Amino acid sequence: MAIPLRHPDAPAPGVHLPSHYVNCFACGPEHVGGLHIELQAAEGLAVTGRFIVGEAHQGAPGIAHGGILAAVMDELLGSLNWMLMSPAVTIELTTRFRRPAPVDAELWLSAHVLTVVDGTVQSAGEARLDTPDGELAVVSKGLFRQVPADHFRRHGRPSDVANARGDAPWRARQAAGDPGLQVRASEPLQGFAP
Repeated sequence: MAIPLRHPDAPAPGVHLPSHYVNCFACGPEHVGGLHIELQAAEGLAVTGRFIVGEAHQGAPGIAHGGILAAVMDELLGSLNWMLMSPAVTIELTTRFRRPAPVDAELWLSAHVLTVVDGTVQSAGEARLDTPDGELAVVSKGLFRQVPADHFRRHGRPSDVANARGDAPWRARQAAGDPGLQVRASEPLQGFAP
């Protein structure tokens, strides 16, 4: 099973990844209570980034809530689709917490694509405490389903879809019939209707 090549239009290594939607809870710059995760393209089919655990992210006193950390990992793994230049949605996320992440900790994030088979992207990532080589706090694996851009118009709340500012770069290319952006599965995954 071969790992696909990085798309030629993917952001270059070191380039900050833009938000796919300004009101996204994880990466949206205009989401008032959002996580504001910072990510950048890395070499190959990989991304890196960082997230600082804040006061508002607590579960137990002084420790990040596991659901917040799962959201961080979902955004990290989902951002890998920038390297493929194909929109995708999460269909499965497995997260293992190795150690608590205290408030004020800086989580160093890294993720990479494992495989892409019939429109399903399998990826893995991790979060380390305080330095890129720090203690391992969280590891995740995910499955993402490549979807046509129309997926979001069909399933999103119409008022939000209509008010979304700008389109992700792949939308215009998909509308133009770029064959690299077509969902390649011959049938939907069981239990998932794109």
